[in-house]
Amino acid sequence: MFVAVYWWRVHPGKEAQFRNAWRRGTELIRERYGSFGSRLHRERDGRFVGYAEWPDEATWQAAYDAKMVYDEPETRAAFVDAVAQVPPDNRPAFTMTVTDDLLDRPGL
Repeated sequence: MFVAVYWWRVHPGKEAQFRNAWRRGTELIRERYGSFGSRLHRERDGRFVGYAEWPDEATWQAAYDAKMVYDEPETRAAFVDAVAQVPPDNRPAFTMTVTDDLLDRPGL
Protein backbone atom coordinates (compact mmCIF):
# COMPACT_ATOMS: atom_id res chain seq x y z
CA MET A 1 0.00 0.00 0.00
CA PHE A 2 1.08 3.57 -0.71
CA VAL A 3 -0.04 6.81 0.94
CA ALA A 4 0.08 10.46 0.00
CA VAL A 5 -0.40 13.21 2.59
CA TYR A 6 -1.68 16.64 1.58
CA TRP A 7 -2.55 19.80 3.52
CA TRP A 8 -4.68 22.89 2.96
CA ARG A 9 -5.48 26.09 4.82
CA VAL A 10 -9.11 27.06 4.43
CA HIS A 11 -10.70 30.50 4.45
CA PRO A 12 -12.42 31.19 7.79
CA GLY A 13 -16.09 30.28 7.65
CA LYS A 14 -15.63 27.92 4.69
CA GLU A 15 -14.67 24.83 6.68
CA ALA A 16 -17.98 23.00 6.07
CA GLN A 17 -17.87 23.87 2.36
CA PHE A 18 -14.31 22.53 2.16
CA ARG A 19 -15.16 19.31 3.99
CA ASN A 20 -18.19 18.65 1.80
CA ALA A 21 -16.19 19.24 -1.38
CA TRP A 22 -13.30 17.15 -0.06
CA ARG A 23 -15.64 14.22 0.72
CA ARG A 24 -17.26 14.30 -2.72
CA GLY A 25 -13.89 14.82 -4.42
CA THR A 26 -12.45 11.83 -2.58
CA GLU A 27 -15.35 9.70 -3.81
CA LEU A 28 -14.67 10.86 -7.38
CA ILE A 29 -10.94 10.13 -7.13
CA ARG A 30 -11.67 6.69 -5.73
CA GLU A 31 -14.03 5.94 -8.62
CA ARG A 32 -11.91 7.36 -11.44
CA TYR A 33 -8.31 6.82 -10.35
CA GLY A 34 -8.45 3.74 -8.10
CA SER A 35 -7.53 5.14 -4.68
CA PHE A 36 -8.67 3.36 -1.53
CA GLY A 37 -10.05 6.64 -0.19
CA SER A 38 -8.76 9.11 2.33
CA ARG A 39 -9.05 10.44 5.86
CA LEU A 40 -9.29 14.14 6.65
CA HIS A 41 -7.68 15.50 9.80
CA ARG A 42 -7.45 18.91 11.45
CA GLU A 43 -4.01 20.02 12.63
CA ARG A 44 -3.70 22.16 15.75
CA ASP A 45 -2.56 25.08 13.59
CA GLY A 46 -5.89 24.95 11.71
CA ARG A 47 -4.69 23.21 8.55
CA PHE A 48 -6.67 20.33 7.14
CA VAL A 49 -4.52 17.28 6.40
CA GLY A 50 -5.62 14.50 4.07
CA TYR A 51 -4.11 11.03 4.24
CA ALA A 52 -4.94 9.15 1.02
CA GLU A 53 -4.36 5.42 0.60
CA TRP A 54 -3.53 3.83 -2.76
CA PRO A 55 -2.94 0.23 -3.80
CA ASP A 56 0.64 1.08 -4.86
CA GLU A 57 2.87 3.95 -5.89
CA ALA A 58 2.36 3.32 -9.60
CA THR A 59 -1.42 3.80 -9.31
CA TRP A 60 -0.96 7.04 -7.36
CA GLN A 61 1.72 8.30 -9.77
CA ALA A 62 -0.50 7.64 -12.80
CA ALA A 63 -3.32 9.61 -11.15
CA TYR A 64 -0.96 12.41 -10.13
CA ASP A 65 0.54 12.59 -13.63
CA ALA A 66 -3.00 12.78 -15.05
CA LYS A 67 -3.49 15.94 -12.95
CA MET A 68 -6.10 14.21 -10.80
CA VAL A 69 -8.85 16.68 -10.00
CA TYR A 70 -12.43 16.59 -8.89
CA ASP A 71 -14.27 16.00 -12.16
CA GLU A 72 -17.54 17.63 -11.14
CA PRO A 73 -17.31 21.37 -11.86
CA GLU A 74 -19.45 22.32 -8.82
CA THR A 75 -17.33 20.19 -6.48
CA ARG A 76 -14.09 21.57 -7.90
CA ALA A 77 -15.36 25.15 -7.67
CA ALA A 78 -16.47 24.73 -4.05
CA PHE A 79 -13.12 23.19 -3.11
CA VAL A 80 -11.04 25.88 -4.83
CA ASP A 81 -13.20 28.66 -3.38
CA ALA A 82 -12.69 27.35 0.17
CA VAL A 83 -8.91 26.88 -0.02
CA ALA A 84 -6.72 29.76 1.12
CA GLN A 85 -3.27 28.11 0.94
CA VAL A 86 -1.59 24.93 -0.28
CA PRO A 87 2.05 23.79 -0.25
CA PRO A 88 4.30 25.03 -3.07
CA ASP A 89 3.21 23.49 -6.39
CA ASN A 90 0.39 21.77 -4.47
CA ARG A 91 2.73 18.81 -3.97
CA PRO A 92 1.98 16.24 -1.30
CA ALA A 93 3.70 16.83 2.03
CA PHE A 94 4.67 13.15 2.15
CA THR A 95 4.47 10.13 -0.12
CA MET A 96 5.20 6.86 1.61
CA THR A 97 5.08 3.12 1.15
CA VAL A 98 3.41 1.30 4.04
CA THR A 99 5.79 -1.19 5.64
CA ASP A 100 3.71 -2.26 8.67
CA ASP A 101 0.03 -1.63 9.33
CA LEU A 102 -1.38 -2.08 12.82
CA LEU A 103 -4.38 0.22 12.48
CA ASP A 104 -7.66 -1.20 13.72
CA ARG A 105 -10.52 -0.41 11.40
CA PRO A 106 -13.64 -1.00 13.49
CA GLY A 107 -16.86 -1.31 11.56
CA LEU A 108 -15.26 -2.30 8.27
